Amino acid sequence: MAATLLNQSKQSTKHKQNKVRIGAGEWRSRLLQFPDAEGLRPTPDRVRQTVFNWLGQDLTGKVCLDLFAGTGVMGFEALSRHAKLVVLVELAKAPYQALLQNQLTLQATQAQISQQDALLFLASNQQQFDVIFCDPPYQKQWMDKLLPLLGEHLTAEGLLYAEAEYAIQSNTQWQVLKHGKAGNVYYHLLKLNKSF
Repeated sequence: MAATLLNQSKQSTKHKQNKVRIGAGEWRSRLLQFPDAEGLRPTPDRVRQTVFNWLGQDLTGKVCLDLFAGTGVMGFEALSRHAKLVVLVELAKAPYQALLQNQLTLQATQAQISQQDALLFLASNQQQFDVIFCDPPYQKQWMDKLLPLLGEHLTAEGLLYAEAEYAIQSNTQWQVLKHGKAGNVYYHLLKLNKSF
């Protein structure tokens, strides 16, 4: 009996759904569900609020990319704030399926969801974006691989929001406009240097 209860408990934990709330806009207070998955961590509410303050709250007409979409909260939040289109890219199967379900629940017709490796997506997609949200898994040197590539995918006045386990510094390619830290998360708003 105890073994049966333990197995049932393990099974319910395996399929546990977590929730994160959209902070503002058309879908304010709507909940997104997402599964437990390795490295999956939604951007905290306070950080999201700061980021969208940096971006000016209203994203009307903007085309956005949510790379390593995970929970999709950044992308769906952008759509809630009237972005024209958001492309959400996620490789892992369970989070990808949750993105599709959240798209259906919200009737988010302006979301394009792709199950693909981030580097392969960048290599095969020539589209340019007004805002790119980039929150890759930590401890895998993703930012070293991504920062040289992401500039080609931004419009002339485009902005890159990046989360990392360390502070990103301005360099010849990127200018850090704003930055903050919440717990162990460093978050940044960057734009391309004009001379690059």
